[in-house]
Amino acid sequence: MLSGFATGASWLCFYRALQEGPTSVVVPIDKLSILVTIIFSRVVFHEKLSRKALLGLILITVGTVTMTMI
Repeated sequence: MLSGFATGASWLCFYRALQEGPTSVVVPIDKLSILVTIIFSRVVFHEKLSRKALLGLILITVGTVTMTMI
C-alpha cells in the first residue's frame, strides 16, 4: 500500500513539474531516478551490480545526459 502511495505521489510531482518547466528538462531528471534506485539498493541492501547491469546503467545515464544537451 505504501508503494502505491509513493507511486501516486511521484506521478503527481512529475505532472506538476511538467506544468512548471519545459519537458526537455523535466523528463531527463525523471529518467535519472534509476541512479537513486541503484545507489539505494547498494547502500541499504548491499546489492552488487553485474558488469552487464553496470554497462546498461552507464548507457542510460550517458543517453539521458546527452538528451539534455541537445
